[in-house]
Amino acid sequence: MSFPLDPDDPRPPYMQITNALRAAILTKKLQPGERLPSQSELTKRYDVSRATVQRALRDLQDEGLLVARQGSGVFVRSRTERPVGVRTHIERAFEQPQVTIDFAGFSGETLYAALQEPVDKIRDGRLTPESIVVRLLVPSMADSQAVPVLIDGRAHDPRVTERARDIMVSHSRGIKRLVEELKTLGLVKEARVEIRTHGITPSFKLYVLNGTEVFFGFYPLGSNTVSVQGEEVDIVDVFGLDATLFPFATTDGQGAPGGLFVEQARKWYDSVWTTLGEEFTP
Repeated sequence: MSFPLDPDDPRPPYMQITNALRAAILTKKLQPGERLPSQSELTKRYDVSRATVQRALRDLQDEGLLVARQGSGVFVRSRTERPVGVRTHIERAFEQPQVTIDFAGFSGETLYAALQEPVDKIRDGRLTPESIVVRLLVPSMADSQAVPVLIDGRAHDPRVTERARDIMVSHSRGIKRLVEELKTLGLVKEARVEIRTHGITPSFKLYVLNGTEVFFGFYPLGSNTVSVQGEEVDIVDVFGLDATLFPFATTDGQGAPGGLFVEQARKWYDSVWTTLGEEFTP
């Protein structure tokens, strides 16, 4: 995977790295599921700044070729076909005066990343919604959760559960800060994030955008080695960034499957929110 950067190439270094890694992935020189060297290793290998490496990896993640797993590293996506990119649709949702986003899943990691761009555009005045309401339905990460658990005997380990909870809290807190700061700055009249937890182990992730678009995808499960309290532990984990999302929209036409799915997804979300959800402050 190592290669010298060409000083005579007019393309910036990050683009050279991006193109080389993309070619290695598509030609299977980098195998699906293979872990890439750390950012520090790549920085030394190519004699570039960390920011250059981060830009190259981010571009490949946006293309759906790489997936970053918190605490584990960056991996070649198991399925290298391009999934539905929810990021563009989330940004488009912010073009409306009233923005609503309902999310159900494990941690909201993808949502947190996808919100960065539209929030930056609001700060720059390029997007001007009047109100933003985000609702998060996330698991409580109690010991009753089916995953994550140890591979050995599918046993619960409090350290593994706490790690998963920390990831959920971190991204929930990040989303809340990112959105609600817009109101504090006077850029949006209303901006709030509501979070509720429940005891169901999620088997899928769900986005409902402005009540008219739904993105749905099943969570792949698999083995993962994570570091908890300085120890490498093998667990059954959820790979949320590997989920392929399927789009549905009310614009598909009256009585069409897409519109019916949106309607049922909204009903499911509201029922879990009101009957099982418990208010949570990260």
